[in-house]
Amino acid sequence: MKCSCRAFDPSFKLEVVNTIKNQGLSVSQVAKDMNLTESTVRRGDQQVGEELAGRSGKGLPLTPEPCAEVSVN
Repeated sequence: MKCSCRAFDPSFKLEVVNTIKNQGLSVSQVAKDMNLTESTVRRGDQQVGEELAGRSGKGLPLTPEPCAEVSVN
């Protein structure tokens, strides 16, 4: 049986996290607006936090460098 999971590239995940940080929206609101599950958004947010703290998150790196900051537009 084939998995029906969606896969998102790191740049999209970073865009989602930037939306939370830059627009001050809640995880649940961003998930709803982007048709994602809350757990997907929370994992991306957690991974960026880990990378900014100098630790490697799970999966592919989302930030260009381990100590890169989330962009503020």
